Amino acid sequence: MDISTEKIDDITVVNLQADSLDASNVAEFKRCVVATVAPKAKIILDLGQVQFIDSTGCGAILSYLRQLNPVGADLKLCSVTKPVRSLFELVRMHRILDIFNTRDEALKSFKL
Repeated sequence: MDISTEKIDDITVVNLQADSLDASNVAEFKRCVVATVAPKAKIILDLGQVQFIDSTGCGAILSYLRQLNPVGADLKLCSVTKPVRSLFELVRMHRILDIFNTRDEALKSFKL
């Protein structure tokens, strides 16, 4: 798994470059994203390359959200693939997380 971050103005974009987020790599995901947790942080998690997420991966994303909420940070997802989007809808994560079709849409949502 390769995770990269980039800053666009005051927004941090976390690019998850892996086919899956599951039990085999969730520890690495958690270790990498902890560095982005900061007060009032604006974070976009780009899942454009992820084709599969299991329950462990869903839990890792929710855990990330739970770390961000107490410090007033905001997390949005973008470029979610169809299989992952279907899973998020099945387990109702789309009700908890803001999900955008593109990175640009997610970036614009922070400016509203």
